[in-house]
Amino acid sequence: MNTKLIFFIFILTISFNACQKKDSVEVKKTELKEYKTELQELKGKIDVLEKEIAKLDPAFARINKKAKLVTSLPVKYGKFVHYVEVSGSVSSKRNILVSAENMGNVQRILIREGDVVRKGQFVIGLDDELFQRSLEQLQVSYDLAKIKYERQKNLWSKNIGTEFQYLEAKNAKDNLEHQIANIKTQISKSHVRSPISGTVEKVFVRTGEMANIGMPLVRIINHEGMYIVADLSEAFIGKFKKNDLIIVDFPAIDKKITTRISAIGQVIDENNRTFKIEAILPKTNFILKPNMLAVVQLKDFEKNPVPIIPANLIQKDKNGDFIYTIIQIEGQKYAHKVHIKRGITYNDHTYIAEGLKGNELLIDEGFRNVSDGSKIKIVDKVL
Repeated sequence: MNTKLIFFIFILTISFNACQKKDSVEVKKTELKEYKTELQELKGKIDVLEKEIAKLDPAFARINKKAKLVTSLPVKYGKFVHYVEVSGSVSSKRNILVSAENMGNVQRILIREGDVVRKGQFVIGLDDELFQRSLEQLQVSYDLAKIKYERQKNLWSKNIGTEFQYLEAKNAKDNLEHQIANIKTQISKSHVRSPISGTVEKVFVRTGEMANIGMPLVRIINHEGMYIVADLSEAFIGKFKKNDLIIVDFPAIDKKITTRISAIGQVIDENNRTFKIEAILPKTNFILKPNMLAVVQLKDFEKNPVPIIPANLIQKDKNGDFIYTIIQIEGQKYAHKVHIKRGITYNDHTYIAEGLKGNELLIDEGFRNVSDGSKIKIVDKVL
């Protein structure tokens, strides 16, 4: 009986404490809600008062305005260079297409693509059987004509016979000599030889095929004879001269070289209103091939020293171009609008012709969120 009474009292105690605890939490929540309401009302009153005071006292407005988060960037002061960029390509004065000078069946191919050949090397042999037979026949006729000429010459030296007989024999011998020389020339043309030293780029024929006169047989390239050729607009006439330094970029292989203009065209192409420039390519430790695309950069402007800033920081208003610099007043930093006169832009940077000294600190990130006189705070990065 006593045990049941104790258990009942215990349950009542727990219930009472729980109710009391629940009542305490609800009270605190109510108090918090009331305080928040009071805080919002106070904030509203503070905002109204700040706006009213700001209208009467601009200095108060500048001091109490919330600072804008920005990043800073110093003005670069140095040399500004502008380049004209045009498309060009690799060419070669020793990119030789060797063609057939005789008609004949391809009997021998003595080279393969990629082989290195020397000037005069025998590379492809055409059928020369007909020429060889003609040569044999002419040689027999020549031997007889030579004997006849020698005898007639001997007789004429002794005043035997007539001068006509001597001249006739000499003419017959000379004609046969010319014919033999022509046949030998034709035979030599059937033995195709490399006109330059270089590398075999392409073999166009196979053994057994018929080659016609003018038909391409093999392409041979000498990589030491390569140069860049590019077309410039007629607007640049007179702006560049021979030996001017240029930069050549090969986007396909991500390589750059520096060289000089070796020749400037004197004729304007009437179709695209351009003239050509050429630049000899120096030896490189990477492979270049004819017709490879290139981007040619020619310097047409240089000024040193000048203030240089990122072009995207320049804004425009009714008075012209301007940027925001950072000034400090009594320990507080502010945005300061500075009107400028911009110069040329290249690679997303602009040199400033007027308006900056070069020692200013610019507002970088966040520059579109400020106005002249805005209170600012410099951070590493604007979120």
